[in-house]
Amino acid sequence: MIAYLDNSATTRQYDQVTDLMSETAKNSYGNPSSLHAMGFEAEKAVKEGRARVAGAIGCSPEEVFFTSGGTESDNTVIMGCAGPSRKPRGNRKRIISTEVEHPAVLEPLAELERLGFEVVRLKVDGSCRLDPEAVRNALTEDTILISVMTVNNETGTVMPIGEIGRIKAEFNKSHGTSVLLHTDGVQAFGKIPINMSGNFRDVDMMSLSSHKFHGPKGMGVLYVRKGTKASPFMLGGGQEKGFRSGTENVPGIAGTGLAAEMSVRDLEARSASMRELRDRLKEMIVSQIPDIRINSPEDGVCSVLNVSFLKTRGEVILHSLEQQGVYVSTGSACSSNHSSKKGSHVLNAMGLKPAETEGALRFSLSEFTTYDEIDHAFSALKSAVETFRRLGSFR
Repeated sequence: MIAYLDNSATTRQYDQVTDLMSETAKNSYGNPSSLHAMGFEAEKAVKEGRARVAGAIGCSPEEVFFTSGGTESDNTVIMGCAGPSRKPRGNRKRIISTEVEHPAVLEPLAELERLGFEVVRLKVDGSCRLDPEAVRNALTEDTILISVMTVNNETGTVMPIGEIGRIKAEFNKSHGTSVLLHTDGVQAFGKIPINMSGNFRDVDMMSLSSHKFHGPKGMGVLYVRKGTKASPFMLGGGQEKGFRSGTENVPGIAGTGLAAEMSVRDLEARSASMRELRDRLKEMIVSQIPDIRINSPEDGVCSVLNVSFLKTRGEVILHSLEQQGVYVSTGSACSSNHSSKKGSHVLNAMGLKPAETEGALRFSLSEFTTYDEIDHAFSALKSAVETFRRLGSFR
C-alpha cells in the first residue's frame, strides 16, 4: 500500500487538470500574442485561466500574473521592490521579514543585503509563531517591504497576515509612507480561506505555486494589487502587461486556473477532513510512541504535522518508511542548502536542540489522503522508530 504524506513538497495533479492541459496542448497550441485565429484561441485559454485564479482568491483578473513557480514569484517581488538598479534609493532601504521564510525569500533577501539594503529578520517562538507587534516595532519610514509567509512550510504554523496587514496600513496612513506587504502563500492556498478583497485586503502581493494545489509543476501565480509599483523582474517581449515577459505556457495556465478553482470548492469541508486525519495521526503518535516533540502548533494548518522522534535520525526513519510505501519528508524539499549541515533553519529558529532537529519528520496531507493511508503510515512509523532505537542502543 502507498501512503503519500509529502504533499507540502508536491501534490498529485487533479485528473481534470491533466485532461484539460492535454486538450489545450493539442488544440490551442498557437502563440497567444499572434494576430490570427490560432493565437486568439490560445489567448482565450490564458484569459480563462487568469479569471479562474482571480475568482479563487477574490481579486480582479488584471491583478493576476503567471510565473514559472513560487520561487520566481517571490524573487519578482523582492527584486522588483528593490527597483531596477537593485540599489537603495536614498534612505528607503529597509526590508522586514522573518528567520523562517522559504529559501526563495531568504536568498534574494541575502543578495539585496549584500547590495546595501538593510534586512530585518524577525524571530519566532517555539511554535514558529510571529508576534505581529514585532513587525510594528521594526517599521520605520525607510521601510520599503514586509515579506512574511502565510503558512510555514515545515511546521504548518499560520502567520498573522491579517494583523500584519492592518499594522502596515495604519503605519502608512499615519506616516505618509508606502510600505508594501508581500506574503508567500504557497502552503496556504487551498487549505485556509484567502480573499484579497476580504481577510487579505491589506496584502499588496502574494506568491502561489500551482503544484502545491494539485496543478502542474513549473507554474506559479503572483498577485499584485492594482496600483502597486514594482519593477519587472524579467524583460523581453512584454507579455503579462510587461510585468513578466516570455511566451505564455498556455496548457500550464489553463491547468493552474482549473486547479485553483477546484481547490477552493467546499474548502471548509476539505480542510476539516484533512484536519481530522492529521489529528488522528498525531493522537496515535502521542499515545503510542514515547520521547517525541510535537513541533506543529495546535492551531496550525490542517495539512501539516511536524514531529521530532528523539534518539532517532529523521533521514534514516524516512528511508525505512519508504521501504513500506510511506513517503514523508525531513523538512522542505527546497531547503537542502539551509538544512544539510546544521539542520532545519526553521526548527533552529524555534530553539530546538540538535537532537530534536535531527529526529524531525514532516507529514503533509492532501484532500486525497485516506484513513487507511494514515493507519498504514503510523504502523510503519512505530515499527521504524522502535527498531532504530533498539539497534541504536548498541552503538
